[in-house]
Amino acid sequence: MKKAIYKRIHIIGSVGSGKTTLAKEISSWLDIPYYELDNVVWIRHKSGDKRRTEQEREEYLKSILQSDNWIIEGIHNEDWVSDCFNSADLILFLDTKYSIRTYRIIKRFLKQKLRIEKANYKPTLDIFFKMFKWNRYFEEVGKINFFNNYGVYKDKIKVINNAKYIKKYFKRHS
Repeated sequence: MKKAIYKRIHIIGSVGSGKTTLAKEISSWLDIPYYELDNVVWIRHKSGDKRRTEQEREEYLKSILQSDNWIIEGIHNEDWVSDCFNSADLILFLDTKYSIRTYRIIKRFLKQKLRIEKANYKPTLDIFFKMFKWNRYFEEVGKINFFNNYGVYKDKIKVINNAKYIKKYFKRHS
């Protein structure tokens, strides 16, 4: 196990940018638990997901942030996650090409429908089409909002558009 220079890492990016894959890899490299913000928003049940109340969501997120170390990943950059960015030692902004994200959305959906890949949600056509909508929204609005709202943390933000770069980065910094 390597001693982690970063103990609190926040990964943000659009649908299909590679957030979860990267969080799992870094978690394994540094032996730090990772959390998906979608699972902070939703309580997962086999019978269907239930949205947490704002208070439940904030309490759950606060409990994660109070941990000594964590990796948090998600598309969210609204006010309720601002403490994540403030508390992070490192913020990785995944700026994967739009065409690659689109391809990954399609690939993920097909794998989930064929039960090759597990999903935290029921992979319906409705969700599939929403992912394209979320991807476009992140490209046109979310990215701009993130840098407008959290640009004050520029010293700890690393913009990543190449997964190979991040692997080299962590090998050098761990």
